[in-house]
Amino acid sequence: MSRMLEEVVVVDSIRTPFGRAGEKGIFWKTRAEDLAVAVFKALLERNPSLDLSTIDDSIWGVTNQVREQGGTLGRMVPILAYGEKGWGIPGCSIDRMCASSLTAVGFGAAMIASGMAECIIAGGVEHMGHLPMGFMRDLHPRAAEALGDETALVMGQTAENIHDRFPEFTREMADMYAFMSQQKAAKAIRAGKMRDMMVPVEVELPDGTKALIREDQTPRPDTTLEKLASLKPAFRENGRVTAGNACPLTDGAAAVLIMSESRARKLGLTPKMRFVTCAVAGVDPRIMGTAPVPATQKALAKAGLKMDDIDVIEINEAFAVQVLYCLDRLGLTADDPRVNMWGGAIAYGHPLAASGARLIAFLQRIFEEHPEYRYGITTLCVGRGQGYTVIWENLLR
Repeated sequence: MSRMLEEVVVVDSIRTPFGRAGEKGIFWKTRAEDLAVAVFKALLERNPSLDLSTIDDSIWGVTNQVREQGGTLGRMVPILAYGEKGWGIPGCSIDRMCASSLTAVGFGAAMIASGMAECIIAGGVEHMGHLPMGFMRDLHPRAAEALGDETALVMGQTAENIHDRFPEFTREMADMYAFMSQQKAAKAIRAGKMRDMMVPVEVELPDGTKALIREDQTPRPDTTLEKLASLKPAFRENGRVTAGNACPLTDGAAAVLIMSESRARKLGLTPKMRFVTCAVAGVDPRIMGTAPVPATQKALAKAGLKMDDIDVIEINEAFAVQVLYCLDRLGLTADDPRVNMWGGAIAYGHPLAASGARLIAFLQRIFEEHPEYRYGITTLCVGRGQGYTVIWENLLR
């Protein structure tokens, strides 16, 4: 039986506010599942022509799949959201660490394109306060050797390795990039760019009272270059990676409603972006932050595009130095106006599995504001030495 490929589109995307991981974080008394439930329900509330029976699958990226993030969270989210009414929605959880939700979208897109599904909610959640990186993992005795050495197991050390191998990217350059990210984020927040994409979350505060959280906790609009320069290295004595030029540990969730274009139009929904192609690449795990370069190059080649064709680039800022490397090797400058127009993870935070969907949420809104833009990229580096890139086309032109 022959079958035509379906066009895959983003109808909507949303996220929670992002909170600082730990006891001082806004989500310290909130479970990971409840963050995921908040965005799952919001997608249906924002798109009332959707019915629960419309959703063919719930695919959730989760890095640390233990305790509250275990138990096949992707299946549990619609059930926790709607009880018995959610029983008919299947679900699964996947792990590609930092690219988990971007991979969830990629897997969902493949299902829709091939005709195996018409409507999928794909997202990601990470509660790094409750479940820190590496929590309850039992690494193979040869893991460090197989990955190159023990620095591959500590993401901050992999960023220091990029500084070592490519000394043209200095501490001062990393601090400057971090400063620019914070400034762009502050400007975007003041202009209200986050309002449409953010679902308020009710939380319990340390004193037992309730509060409705509407804003990110992690941005630091008062950051200065002098403050950044004064910070001590976080991972190595005499190192260059600090708490200021790296992303903060963060709790949060984000999700994307993807559909076949034909199904979206039948339901009266407006497709925002078309999934063009995606690519994943592997590199030396000791410099995992460089992997968006080959992933992006592969995706561009698949799409028959060049970097000059790309109008918007949303790259996850795990560490300033890895972004500097990636931009340089892709032929871009650190201050290219197409890159992270509203700031990035150095300001907003990086709740691992949620970050890919967060990048999509940013790109969707930038496309909406700029109908003259045609193509955009979302890309991340991934622990253990991977990169994942998706190319999108603006359908609101």
